[in-house]
Amino acid sequence: MAWFTRQKPGVVSSPEGEEKKVRTEGLWLKCESCSQIIWKKALDENFQCCPKCNHHFRLDARARLELLFDGAHQEFEAGLTSTDPLKFVDSKPYSEKLKAAQTATRLSDAIVCASGTLAGRPVQMCAMEFKFVGGSMGAVVGEKVTRAIERSLARREPLIIVSATGGARMQEGAVSLIQMAKISAALMRLDDAKVPYISVLTDPTTGGVTASFAMLGDLNIAEPGAMIGFAGPRLIEQSMRTKLPQGFQRSEFLLDHGFLDAVVKRAELKDYIARALRFFCD
Repeated sequence: MAWFTRQKPGVVSSPEGEEKKVRTEGLWLKCESCSQIIWKKALDENFQCCPKCNHHFRLDARARLELLFDGAHQEFEAGLTSTDPLKFVDSKPYSEKLKAAQTATRLSDAIVCASGTLAGRPVQMCAMEFKFVGGSMGAVVGEKVTRAIERSLARREPLIIVSATGGARMQEGAVSLIQMAKISAALMRLDDAKVPYISVLTDPTTGGVTASFAMLGDLNIAEPGAMIGFAGPRLIEQSMRTKLPQGFQRSEFLLDHGFLDAVVKRAELKDYIARALRFFCD
């Protein structure tokens, strides 16, 4: 008789007024480019790239480091935070925005700096986090990048910076703009010492970061379809009163016009950087 007895409960109706839960929720995503529905596991297995059209979804900073490092790595200055030098207030105090971003991302600021190995070679690496106030560059980002450059110089280890940013952080005013010169000067010392610096530009890389360290690499490479520029295309069209060409400010357009050295798929990025470092160092 056990064959005819239900061992598990069947469909359970939710009490009236309660939201029904769907077990498949979060298992599927819609591609931003081709609008295809993608199984999330297939996306994870394909380096967060659409298996249909190869659209590159954005990666957070820690995932980026895990993608490029061989394994375990040491993080530096994890607790460094902004002092809110201007006591800036717009819709709400800047200090509150910082706390909200820190809670949401579990980061102290918009960048993670670490050391480890890439294809067996010791490297210093920085990865920006766009979810933290738009990946903007303030005093903390500038200081952490500068310290990473100094470690790279002291240890004579190649430096890799992965950019994902909206530019300088307006809430810190001139303090954020000074970081452009500060980092550029540190990179000049790295260049004089002939220690390689590879810049990886991802979607998006704009503003003061593009105008400084993102474009100062010995090798500047980008992911497919990444938006890269100083000002946004809409602002440029309005100020110049002209229609911009198709694909303007996308990585492929910049490659064709000599602003980049290569556009590399995410799945091939680690191997490409490893080959580049062999060329520079061996």
